[in-house]
Amino acid sequence: MGEGLQFLDIIFFVMVAGFVLLRLRSVLGRRTGHERRRQDPFTNGKDEVADDNVVSLPNRGDHDPAADNEAEAKLWADDSPVGPGLTQIKIADRDFEPGEFLGGARAAYEMIVLAFADGRRDDLKMLLNDEVYENFAQAIQSRDDAGQTMETSITDLRAADIVEAGMNGRNAEVTVKFVSDMISVVRDQDGEMVPGSNPAEHEVVDIWTFARNVDARNPNWALVSTRSEN
Repeated sequence: MGEGLQFLDIIFFVMVAGFVLLRLRSVLGRRTGHERRRQDPFTNGKDEVADDNVVSLPNRGDHDPAADNEAEAKLWADDSPVGPGLTQIKIADRDFEPGEFLGGARAAYEMIVLAFADGRRDDLKMLLNDEVYENFAQAIQSRDDAGQTMETSITDLRAADIVEAGMNGRNAEVTVKFVSDMISVVRDQDGEMVPGSNPAEHEVVDIWTFARNVDARNPNWALVSTRSEN
C-alpha cells in the first residue's frame, strides 16, 4: 500500500512538472540560441531586460508633459491635416498613441543618424527596412572604400512633427519631419577634412516615414523612406 502511494506521488509530481514546463514554454517561446534581441525605441524604454546586444537609447533630456499633451491634442483636432490618418491607424491598432510614437521616433532618429556616422550596420539593420538599409549600407561601404570616416553630433533635436499618417493596406505609415542642429565632418585617411564638409553647426531638415504591419506580432516600427529639405 505504501509503495502504491509513493508511485502515485511520483506520477502527480511528474504531471505538475510537465504542466509548469508547458506554461513556461508558452510564455517564453522556443529559443535556438541564435536570436538577437531587438531594442525598439518606440516602446519608450519600457523593456528593461538586460542584453549585451541591445542598442542603448540616447538621452532624450527633460520635457514638459503638458506641452506633450497639448501637441497631441492638436494632432487629433478637427482641423488637423493628419487627424483622419491617425484615426485610421487607431482603428487598426487600438494601442497606437501618437505622443508615444513621436517619443520613439525622436529616439530612433538619433540612433540611426549616429549609427550611420559610426558605420554600425547591425544597429541600422534593426531599425530600417531592407531597401533603406541597403542604401545606408552602400553609402557606408563607399565611405570605407575611400578610407574616410564620419564624425556627427546632434546638438539639438528641435522638432519632430507628424506631417502624414494613414494605412497602406495593413501597414500603418507615419511620416515625421525632424528639424535638428547638427555638426558633421567627413575626414580622409590622413584625418584631413574632405572638401564639402561643414564643421560648423547647421540646421538639418529630414522627412522620414516609419511603418509597421498592424497584424504582425512584432510591434516594432521600421524606417521605410527618407528625404531631406536641405
